[in-house]
Amino acid sequence: MNPSPLSAEDYHKLSDRAMDNILESLEEAIDAGVGRNAEEGWESGVLTLSCGPHGTYVLNKQPPNQQIWLSSPLSGPKRYDYSLGVWFYTRDGSTLKQLMEAELAELAGESVGVWVERR
Repeated sequence: MNPSPLSAEDYHKLSDRAMDNILESLEEAIDAGVGRNAEEGWESGVLTLSCGPHGTYVLNKQPPNQQIWLSSPLSGPKRYDYSLGVWFYTRDGSTLKQLMEAELAELAGESVGVWVERR
């Protein structure tokens, strides 16, 4: 899969929607009692999810590259591009949604739904 060329306006619209959806998903999961030590935050365009002793996830937009960057305490840094309706990692084709759901389920010990593209 190759990144789709986006206008600056489309990139911001799509990445803002993704960040908003992720934040809302995390808030709902925490409110439902998933991840007792988890705490989400949003400041200056940076989304964080502190997972207590497991570390912290950091997500932010990278407008010059038209990417969303993720730093994961489990898998390290990844850069996600947009194509065909999803944010994906070019090195292995996995999506941001797939990675976050898998890793958060591993940390929480239960399924965690993360909405990225649409809600």
